[in-house]
Amino acid sequence: MVWRMFRIEAEVDKARRDLLRSRLRDTNTAASPVLRALRGTPGERELPLHVWASDEAGRLAGGLVGHTWTTWLHVTYLWVDDRHRGSGLGSRLLTTAERLARDERDCRSARVETWDFQAPGFYRKKGYEVVCVIPDYPPGITEYTLTKTLN
Repeated sequence: MVWRMFRIEAEVDKARRDLLRSRLRDTNTAASPVLRALRGTPGERELPLHVWASDEAGRLAGGLVGHTWTTWLHVTYLWVDDRHRGSGLGSRLLTTAERLARDERDCRSARVETWDFQAPGFYRKKGYEVVCVIPDYPPGITEYTLTKTLN
């Protein structure tokens, strides 16, 4: 039996992070015909998708930050100022992002993660289905992953 010696470090290193990401992408591409077919195509890249709403005074009333990748929209953040909650603004932001992803980027699906005290009910009303539940993440909170087919 051969034992190798390794030096293990725990530190933030952006150069090694980027190298690791590149090597993992190469390994995944070699193992997956789907990912291999994506290499070098526009679908391979994550593209930011942001939708903003300003009130009459020009202040931020709400926004959605996400990205598209392959045929998916990933909603990272959706927020509406307290003064505008219940006005339908969140629905308009989400609907706009879904439409842009579907019509301009050929996305067929969307996904979002949300906590139990945030908006799982909101997303369900918008046609999203729960595909993953992680209890106690973080402790005392449940995280939901929801997906939706974009028509």
